[in-house]
Amino acid sequence: MDTQQFDPAAIDAAARALEAGALVAFPTETVYGLGADAENPAAVAAIYAAKGRPQDHPVIVHLAPEAPLDYWACGIPPEARALADAFWPGPLTMILKRAPNIPDAVSGGQDTVGLRCPSHPVALALLRAFKGGRGGVAAPSANKFGHVSPTLARHVQDEFGADGSVAMVLDGGASQVGIESTIVDLSRLDTHGPVLLRPGHISAEAIAAVIDRLPGAPDAAAPRASGTLESHYAPHTPVAMQERAALLETVAALHGAGRKVALIHTSDMPLTHAALRLPAAPDGFAHALYAALRAMDGQGADVILVEAPPQDGDWLGVNDRLRRAAHGSTGIVHGLLNTKV
Repeated sequence: MDTQQFDPAAIDAAARALEAGALVAFPTETVYGLGADAENPAAVAAIYAAKGRPQDHPVIVHLAPEAPLDYWACGIPPEARALADAFWPGPLTMILKRAPNIPDAVSGGQDTVGLRCPSHPVALALLRAFKGGRGGVAAPSANKFGHVSPTLARHVQDEFGADGSVAMVLDGGASQVGIESTIVDLSRLDTHGPVLLRPGHISAEAIAAVIDRLPGAPDAAAPRASGTLESHYAPHTPVAMQERAALLETVAALHGAGRKVALIHTSDMPLTHAALRLPAAPDGFAHALYAALRAMDGQGADVILVEAPPQDGDWLGVNDRLRRAAHGSTGIVHGLLNTKV
């Protein structure tokens, strides 16, 4: 795996690698993506193989600001163009009807496609160099499927450095936002209105301010979208999330039982086996969250305990990611307290 700092030669080499069908990891403002030519089904299939990703789980296509939206989607509603004008480049993905010329490999076999234009300067430079700025790069997060998304180039190396599946990693520093993009479905406006499939940095209220319609909750017939499975963004160590009062009791009980606790918190907490204190503001917490989960995952703890953030709307994206990270760990604290070390 060739890790390159941001420079014109590295960008050009990465663009040529994508055009040749190889996989290239690159930074976005949300997380690092594992990119392939979205119009090359074999290259897209290589993403799925490298990640161990289910074939019916769609990926997001990343576009340069100048790329023609009509090439990728059909029946584009005015609301989509208004949101693109308001939030692109930026952390908003729109689900639209897929144009007939776009392979269904990127959509998990659906008739829709997820499109976004990232704002990270390295991502923009790569997208403008790839196919003269008119191509699309399919890019889910650059990690094994279901694991914690990468926000640093070395996180990508940790995931794929040994298997040779990734040709290059462009190093653009730490991802600024730190959690994945907001996903809004605009493919069924006439029947369902806009639907928020995945919360993120751009809130439902911000979307409503542009299109005068507040996105609704997903329904059973909503398109499948990236990163929306119940268990996702999970480290190898089990995760449990609790309010501060319960967390203090749990830490004491686990310590008394001889268990090792890795703690992610925002308020004053007692000493544990390992701990990281994150900012008590939603943007700062989101920026640091995935790196904190990865760091605590490497501490040899029995459990990662997370102090539950507030439930305010500004924390919706963070709480969504934490809920999915902890989904498979139900009963872990009870089990640790009732099993001998």
